[in-house]
Amino acid sequence: MPRSADILLTALAPAVWGSTYLVTTEALPDGYPVTLAALRALPAGLLLLAITRCWPPRAWLGRVVLLGSFNFALFWVLLFVAAYRLPGGVAATLGSIQAMIVIVMARGWLGTPIRAGAVIAAATGILGVALLLIGPDARLDPIGILAGLGGAASMAAGTVLSRKWQPPVSALSFTAWQLTAGGVILLPLALILEPRLPPLSPGNLAGLLWLGLIGAAATYAIWFRGVARLEPGAVSMLGMMSPVTAVTLGWLWLDQSLTLLQIIGAVIVLASVWAGQRASRPRHPDPSGQGHGTQSGSDTPAQAASSPPQQSRSRNRTNPFTASRFGA
Repeated sequence: MPRSADILLTALAPAVWGSTYLVTTEALPDGYPVTLAALRALPAGLLLLAITRCWPPRAWLGRVVLLGSFNFALFWVLLFVAAYRLPGGVAATLGSIQAMIVIVMARGWLGTPIRAGAVIAAATGILGVALLLIGPDARLDPIGILAGLGGAASMAAGTVLSRKWQPPVSALSFTAWQLTAGGVILLPLALILEPRLPPLSPGNLAGLLWLGLIGAAATYAIWFRGVARLEPGAVSMLGMMSPVTAVTLGWLWLDQSLTLLQIIGAVIVLASVWAGQRASRPRHPDPSGQGHGTQSGSDTPAQAASSPPQQSRSRNRTNPFTASRFGA
């Protein structure tokens, strides 16, 4: 598949994650963020395991738990903390810093060169998200800021390590492993931290099915496929599609207003995503067609399977990207 097609397919995942705000506010009970995150991750992971019938080998269990923590459990919990302590726009802008963190982590863990164009594109995208979402009354809270930055770093680490540790299985199986691990970690946290979930209505169940089957199982399989085939910096820039989708859906379905400044911000985000893809293009494409460039320092599937595990790694109706990033 051409690189452009891989980019468009991978961009579909964060675009769908942008619908999480609409589904969460309109179809799910309020006040159970960790419980709903566990119900989103664990059933989807178990379903994919049943479909693929592919379990991680013992040598991979440590890596799978680490990736499930970075990409799901730790990422979602930290973003919930940031959302409850910060305005949605501030939390979302902190999350967009992930693209910059990925560039640095990919240099250290994969040997990927840092390109000026990619850095400029990431910085411009962060500015665009800020224009799109931050209002004049934004307040700052130290704990919320630390949680937002921690969530961005967690997802960035998960993205880079998912590229470095590529098992010789399909993206669907890799997704099943990580979703299940993340759900297993989130479940006891939900039981400890939150009250019992009330009986769910048909609308609640429909919302959970959408978030689990489409917003988790299907989209994360697409996302991890893209992580394996595209450069980490290029993939991380695609994550900025989520706030654009979330704001657009809020305007179309929830009658939220759009200012000229927000429209300019959306245009800047889209332009930075496009520039980020061009800046991250491999100088020497992979002739085998199995990927787009080789990252020095990364494991091949055969090497990854045989090598031992390595040591690691509020809702606001006027700011829809906050909840959308919880799904991402």
